[in-house]
Amino acid sequence: MNEFTPFLISWNLTKRCNLKCDHCYLDASELEGDGGDIPTEEAFSILDKIAEYSPGAMLILTGGEPLLRRDFYDIAQHATEGGLSVVLGTNGTLIDDAAAKRLKACGVQGVGLSLDSILPSSHDEFRGLRGAWEKTVKAIDTLKNNNLEFQIQFTVTKRNYDEIPDLIKLAFDKGAKAANVFFLVCTGRGQEMTDISPEQYEKMLNYLADAETEYSGRMMVRARCAPHFLRVVQQRSPDSQVMKGATSGCIAGTGYFRITPEGEVTPCPYMPGAVGNIRKQSLSEIWESSDTFQSLRNPQYNGKCADCRYNEACGGCRARALSSSGDMLGEDPWCDYKPELDERAALKEMGPVIWEDAATKRLSKVPVFLRGMVKKGLERYAKEKGLRTITPEIMEEMRSRVGGKR
Repeated sequence: MNEFTPFLISWNLTKRCNLKCDHCYLDASELEGDGGDIPTEEAFSILDKIAEYSPGAMLILTGGEPLLRRDFYDIAQHATEGGLSVVLGTNGTLIDDAAAKRLKACGVQGVGLSLDSILPSSHDEFRGLRGAWEKTVKAIDTLKNNNLEFQIQFTVTKRNYDEIPDLIKLAFDKGAKAANVFFLVCTGRGQEMTDISPEQYEKMLNYLADAETEYSGRMMVRARCAPHFLRVVQQRSPDSQVMKGATSGCIAGTGYFRITPEGEVTPCPYMPGAVGNIRKQSLSEIWESSDTFQSLRNPQYNGKCADCRYNEACGGCRARALSSSGDMLGEDPWCDYKPELDERAALKEMGPVIWEDAATKRLSKVPVFLRGMVKKGLERYAKEKGLRTITPEIMEEMRSRVGGKR
């Protein structure tokens, strides 16, 4: 069986949206009719494929604005009844008390809402609709009153860079389970946007490491689309709680994929090249046969990523590398870290890590949907320790380090 199994899937159910956000990777907009959405019964068939191949996987239903689909609640309920863990990604403007109750009734386990400024006027300008901020904040309060877990997410741009601490505090004050801080990948409608600098990116990652500690045990603070976050944390404190159980900076193609409104499968929303179409192919064929997915699982990095001691913890953003140079495995232009010559020599001298048979047997007992990530984490740990061979003793040592259980 494939050691890499998708445990997180996002599905852009529609390109239709009631907002017109400047940074939208899907270039979503208001469309007439159903906007070419996949019909309900066919959507059910796709859900059945996912549930059969990845039992218990988390499924993010998003858009566009997914609540514009009249059959959204039917789709969510079908996914839940199939054993999938369903969460909703929304702008929040269409959530009222009745909608919140329907979300709970059809089994949605959580909601992620986007908020990009503490100032209503700035958020509304960015989102392209007057009153959007007020509607989203009202939706947050409505979800809280209905005891439905929610997360608040922000996309870091030049406009709101200095507001991020206040946005995280707002999320905490509202009772969010997590504050997800996304970093822009300039694709779709956002491809012409001027981004923050690598220096600002590095500074923000260090702030988020501090914020994660500040809110620990009260609210999760997570850097999204920012694989360098693990490199920053590891540089600052290798024994940080953040590193415990962490295996890699990005799970695109190793534990995650995205489905477009047309049914195409891509490694992530910011890598537009389709590796297959779930309407026409089995999920096993797509997941197990894609050359792109294979490259992401066994990356042969180019540029400074190839020479970096943190490339297994971080790995850079493959979407940014692709959009900037055309090379999916090239160096990430946002990374401000410069590997030293001694790192390059050490990495080349070490070569691949070898697994003892007993260690391989023990690894086979790890649930299949986690096995690939655990393997990468162990190999990274061994290299950090200067070890060439992974033994059951090394596995036990790492298990104790991350506080896991047998």
